[in-house]
Amino acid sequence: MLLLAMQIKSLAFKDGEYIPSKYTCDGEDINPPLEITDIPQNAKTLALILDDPDAPTKTWVHWLIWNIPIDNTSIQEGKPPKNATYGINDFNKLEYGGPCPPSGTHRYFFKAYALDTEIDLKEGATKEQLLEKMEGHIIEFSQIIGVYSKNR
Repeated sequence: MLLLAMQIKSLAFKDGEYIPSKYTCDGEDINPPLEITDIPQNAKTLALILDDPDAPTKTWVHWLIWNIPIDNTSIQEGKPPKNATYGINDFNKLEYGGPCPPSGTHRYFFKAYALDTEIDLKEGATKEQLLEKMEGHIIEFSQIIGVYSKNR
């Protein structure tokens, strides 16, 4: 029997490729289209974290969403998931904040988590609070990495 592992993909870029500027602070600054496939049957919700570990002072959080319904596996361009809960990013906003590196080429990790529960956390929570609440509830994990540089 073939076991399929959960995957997160984008029609806008492939893993390891440049993120089109449309999805960055140099463009429309809208979220790229994402598809989460092969979600485990026992998953109750999904969570999504987008962060940049190459930021100068700390890992910079660009997008934070949890309690995404498992029937909402296709995230359309510029349209964040409905019926989900949003956390605060490091731009101090509850919405997507696209890549905007101060210098050099940065990596952006789009991380999808399949969870066995709904997360009891109010809107506006931080990445650290979300990770703490997710502990022990992650069934499966997948990520896609995009890169971006302003001087490309």
